[in-house]
Amino acid sequence: MKALLLLMAAATATDTEWPANGGSTYNLRYSPLTQITPGNVGRLKVAWTYDSHDSFKDSEMQSNPVVVDGTLYATTPTLQVVALDARTGREVWKFDPSGGVAPTHRIRHRGVTVYQDRVFVTYRNFLYALDRATGKPLAGFGAAGRVDLREGLGRPADRMSVSASSPGVIFEDLLILGSTVPETLPGSPGHIRAFDVKTGRQRWIFHTIPWPGEPGYETWPKNAYQISGGANAWSGLSLDPKLGMVFAATGSASFDFYGANRIGDNLYANCVLALDARTGRHIWHFQGVRHDVWDLDFPAPPSLVTVQHNGKPVEALAQITKMGTVFVLDRRSGKPLFPIQYRKVPASALEGEKLADTQPYPVAPPPFTRQAFTRDMVTNRTPEAHAAVLAQLEKLDSNGMYTPPGKRGTVLMPGTDGGGEWGGAAYDEKAGLLFVNSNEQPWVIRMVTHDTTSLYKNNCASCHGDHLEGAPPTFPTLVDIGKRLSREQITRIVREGTGRMPSFDYLEKNVDEIVEFLETGKDTGVIDPVAATKDPNWLKYRNEGYILFRDPDGYPPLTPPWGTLNAIDLNQGTIRWQIPLGEYPELVAKGITHTGSDNYGGPVVTASGLLFIAATNFDKKLRAFDELTGRLLWETVLPAAGNATPALYSLDGKQYVVIVCGGGKNGAASGSSIVAFSLPDSAT
Repeated sequence: MKALLLLMAAATATDTEWPANGGSTYNLRYSPLTQITPGNVGRLKVAWTYDSHDSFKDSEMQSNPVVVDGTLYATTPTLQVVALDARTGREVWKFDPSGGVAPTHRIRHRGVTVYQDRVFVTYRNFLYALDRATGKPLAGFGAAGRVDLREGLGRPADRMSVSASSPGVIFEDLLILGSTVPETLPGSPGHIRAFDVKTGRQRWIFHTIPWPGEPGYETWPKNAYQISGGANAWSGLSLDPKLGMVFAATGSASFDFYGANRIGDNLYANCVLALDARTGRHIWHFQGVRHDVWDLDFPAPPSLVTVQHNGKPVEALAQITKMGTVFVLDRRSGKPLFPIQYRKVPASALEGEKLADTQPYPVAPPPFTRQAFTRDMVTNRTPEAHAAVLAQLEKLDSNGMYTPPGKRGTVLMPGTDGGGEWGGAAYDEKAGLLFVNSNEQPWVIRMVTHDTTSLYKNNCASCHGDHLEGAPPTFPTLVDIGKRLSREQITRIVREGTGRMPSFDYLEKNVDEIVEFLETGKDTGVIDPVAATKDPNWLKYRNEGYILFRDPDGYPPLTPPWGTLNAIDLNQGTIRWQIPLGEYPELVAKGITHTGSDNYGGPVVTASGLLFIAATNFDKKLRAFDELTGRLLWETVLPAAGNATPALYSLDGKQYVVIVCGGGKNGAASGSSIVAFSLPDSAT
């Protein structure tokens, strides 16, 4: 405690903090610092490194560090919270919410919220309030320092899976929080809530799946508010404290790929939501996808920008999408600043499904990704790869965005991990430029008839595959899981759920039979087919699994770029520049460069004209670009991929760039370090 108090006392009025996820509640990822410039960025050196030494196979680390009063706060691969001296990286304290229990699976988490004397962090279904000075739970918050996020949602808590991968925002004496819920059924609702920062008491709730009598209720079946799930703000929230408005970008409704049990537009799924931050009252909404069956969540919270529109400044917001588009809306009214066309889209051939007739397409800015995978885009990396991908493509439906999922197999492009991602966008108001990194990696979804006689196939195969193969690491393989985990560990995961995975505790004794199947391959559970079809969570179709479309050698199946960095002029509604982001080292060794690669984590832009971004999954680099041209000015290799957003701060006259290096995505090596860079004293 004494060490932290000394650090806080050493902070000066001239220090520049990074006080919130994304830099501020406006989520602009902008720094006013100018010490590091395009002229001297090439002289950046490692200032300090911290390693939590708790990485494990396929673990990730996505935290955007928060820096307040000279102390840096972040979360590690096992979701321990660390407080570090931001000058040296020295550990001040560490909090382990698991109580030392060894991890059984990776946990995706993007950081903490710091407010006055406390640090808020989520772990599984709990929201903790920690003492900033000691890292110990504060006894006056909830029960022994934590609140159970499953409570207060209007459904039995023991039947739900609710957590939060992204930190909340503070407004006055409220912590406003979204959630992570399963994307399969049984579902949990993604309602947005505000908690008292001192007591943990739930102060207000906004029902993203409306209750009877609430606007939007008519866009769902009558009983949806009791059984449907999703429509959650999993990527975090943005806040305009001057207007007293909080903004959310919500995900799709559950189940992701077949919606016969949720006929209608499904408000407030796939929406930008503007709420009164004091009361949770609905102010306006804009729905970007109607009745989503493509997993096209809004992937990041809105960027609260000021743009020049029709010759005058307008307070607006920019919402990036998985479709590779940007919706630019007036912040107060939700009115689009650029035209939006509602275009007719195909109908579904699946029995019971009814898709929306039209979907919204922003006319400007133009898309920053390709939005269809066509024959002329098939990879030319090798003749063999070209032939193999072309043969596979001809067996699938690939007609661009909003091609309905079907039994033949549907190419989702840009894909469930395509277009803009959870790292969000950075914005420089002076330049009017929004910076966003993007993935171009198609996925394949194939619908199959639900097997009502197999416990495993009925409950688990849509994510882990009919043969337990999964789609690692997003959906881990369950092959030989009994050799990796104890029966007790497997049972705990099945009963409790985690992240996207729902709790199956409601299956009661059938949980033991699923565990028996996972260990021995014997599906001893017996399901009454008639009873199964009467279950409100039963659906006629499920997806065969999550299939990342790759060529025979494991590379993206289309011509580069496979990942890009984009500068979008929000004043003009145009793309200023676009460049490939990332490379595959083994392809570079063969002379194949500038391909771009899958990338996760966002950019930061500075007042000196620099754009910093890590994100690239396989070359593990942190880069600095000229924001006006996209010219590469500096790069360095990190200990593991920096699948996170950097933070920028200054202390004692020295500017730092810090990034967490967790890797672990799509087969990349995992890590557990935090690395800070600064200029040598002679260069400042």
